[in-house]
Parts: sequence; structure tokens; C-alpha cells
Amino acid sequence: MPRPDVPAVRIIRRTKPEAGRRDLESSPPQSLAQQAYARLREAMEEGTLAPGRRLLEVQVSEWLQISRTPVREALRRLQTEGLLEHGPGGGLTVAIHDAAAVTELYDVRESLEGAAAAMAARRAGPSEIEVLRAHVRAQAAMPVDVRLHARENTLFHESIYAAARNRFLLKSVQALQDAMVLLGRTNFAVPGRIASSIEEHHVITEAIAARDPARAEEAARHHIRCGYASRLRAMTEALHSAALDRSRVGP
Repeated sequence: MPRPDVPAVRIIRRTKPEAGRRDLESSPPQSLAQQAYARLREAMEEGTLAPGRRLLEVQVSEWLQISRTPVREALRRLQTEGLLEHGPGGGLTVAIHDAAAVTELYDVRESLEGAAAAMAARRAGPSEIEVLRAHVRAQAAMPVDVRLHARENTLFHESIYAAARNRFLLKSVQALQDAMVLLGRTNFAVPGRIASSIEEHHVITEAIAARDPARAEEAARHHIRCGYASRLRAMTEALHSAALDRSRVGP
């Protein structure tokens, strides 16, 4: 039975900090560490800090214009979460997922997204369904901007998690999102992926609105399988591009 239309659990969003040393240094130390963490994580998600990239504390401090102590704390937190690892020759590098790990991640994500959509079909209230439809409309109206669509996509999925109203599912999804950061740039850069994703979001939303858990789960699983195919294509193209760059440079 659907539950009453009450406010759902919300995922805490990591906000982008204001730039500038003066503003940052006037914040409490813990706030500086949080800002350093958020900006480093965002850079990983956008591909600015690519897997394998070495991070030196002093360089990160200069780049973020934040003193080394909060930067050290942010780096330690990212390492604890598995986003950074010890690199060859010492220091920290952005962790790397091999092809097998990417497959494993998408296998788990397919199960979790399917379960979330099925739960949302049972429990979402009218306002939560309208939020999902609003996300689909917003994405359809957006210009072809990869970063804009990636952010709207994140909001759409978070709205499904919230509508599922299951705190244990939420914890599992958040842990998975930490691992997904290491995949780097969004697969929305793959030609045609934005348009197909919008249509897939529409199908998921209408299955949830129809209170059809089985159809919602299958639609969500199909969406993740399509995302996985796009991810593999993006990885293959990146490897091909890197090989071409190396051939131009020569031995």
C-alpha cells in the first residue's frame, strides 16, 4: 500500500564552496576541511583529477587556496573512503578502477536502482511523483551541456531514493556513489546518451506513477544497463585516444 504523502528522507548535497583565500580562511577549520574535501571530490567526478593522478599536499593547498592542515584532513578522508591510494614512489594518487571493477560496480548499481524504483512505485506520494516528472521536463528543456545534464541526472536518481523511503537502501546507495566517483567524467559525453537517458527517465517515472513495481524495476535496470554500455564506449574511446597520443610522442 502507498504510504501517506509525507516529506521523504533527503540526501545531503555537497555544496560548492566559494572561491578566494580570504573567505575560506575566515571559516572554522572543520569548515575548511569540508570545503577542501568537496572541491577535490567534485574535481574527481568531473574528470579534472583523473584516476592515477598524483596529489601532493602542498600543490593541492596552493590550487584550492586553503592552508595545508585542512587539506591534509580532506586527503585523509578521501583515502579512508577509498578514493585515494598510496602511489608508486610515495604520496597519494586518485584510485583507479579496472574494467572488472567497473563491471562489478554497475552490477550492484543495477540491483540497487531497480530496488529503489520498485520501492518508490509502492511508496511515493503525489508530490514526489511530480518532482520526478519535473526533473524529466527540466532535463528535456536543457541545452546539450554535459555537466548540466549530469547534475540533473543525479537529482533525478536522488529523488527516486528519497521516494523509496528506506534508510538502509539509502546508505547502500551513498556508499556506491563514493565508488562511482572514481569512474571520472560522466558518460553523457557519449553521443546520443543524453537523449536516450531522458527517455529512460520518463519510462521509469511513469512506471512509478502507475504504481507498477515490476515495470519500474525493469525500467531502472534497463537504464543502468544502457549507462554501462555508454561507460564502456567512453572508456574504450579514452584508451584509443591515449594510445594515439603516445604514438605521436614516440618512444
